[in-house]
Amino acid sequence: MLPFLSILTLCVALSSAAPADTVRTDNRPVERATMYGLGWANMYDTYLSPQEYRGIEFRLSRESLRRTHWADGRLVRQSFFQGYANYTHNHVDNNNTLAALVNWNWGLHYDFPMADRLHLFAGSLADLSGGFVWNMRNGNNPASARAAVAVDASVGAVWDFRLRRVPFRLRYQLDAPLAGAMFSPRYGQSYYEIFSLGHAKGVVKFTSLHNRPSWRHRLSLDFPVGRAQMRLTYLWDAQQAEVNRIRTHAYAHVFMVGFVKRFSLIPSSKHSGQ
Repeated sequence: MLPFLSILTLCVALSSAAPADTVRTDNRPVERATMYGLGWANMYDTYLSPQEYRGIEFRLSRESLRRTHWADGRLVRQSFFQGYANYTHNHVDNNNTLAALVNWNWGLHYDFPMADRLHLFAGSLADLSGGFVWNMRNGNNPASARAAVAVDASVGAVWDFRLRRVPFRLRYQLDAPLAGAMFSPRYGQSYYEIFSLGHAKGVVKFTSLHNRPSWRHRLSLDFPVGRAQMRLTYLWDAQQAEVNRIRTHAYAHVFMVGFVKRFSLIPSSKHSGQ
């Protein structure tokens, strides 16, 4: 299913591309947003501890949406970068963990206009992530590394509406990794064994819905404040896996605030034939 969707998206993009002279004469709408958020985190990693850890999380994100000239302008290119750091404690409050992770997505969505102000979209994204979780009281294995790549399925909707002549934009997006690979030591295996002794066999595993059922929901509202466009976002991020007999999850409910810029890239006169 996943390779078919990815190949189909690529074929539509290539087959629908306009000639070079035509492409250079069109405008290309761009949307960029920078967001900062604070929320609640739940961390679990049986490599470090059999307990869940809960606490606060700070997250930032940078997103860019750019409408392409492929498929008569229906394909939209998305780049989404986010990073977070959280500080959590166990239920008896005698131990803490510190975690940090970065994540980058890049891909294409096909725009399906449903009404004058309502659009649905669907596509696929490349998903890369890496980071660490550090348990502050562990001796032999104090930290756990995180590294994964995947291809995500992505769907969503955008609705533009007005309240008392004030324009608003409501947007929802769901991303879920369908297939990829993840780094994970075997249960009880130290990083010294992997990187110093060379016992690295089996530490990179194939992942799919059966061992990495994860998803990320984003619901945002854009509205004007003076001449600026403000965005409020609720993010529910649930990343979980069971690989090499180690179970992990990183759940987050985060409320974010930031600003949006929308503009068009106008080609120079030498490219437009003027």
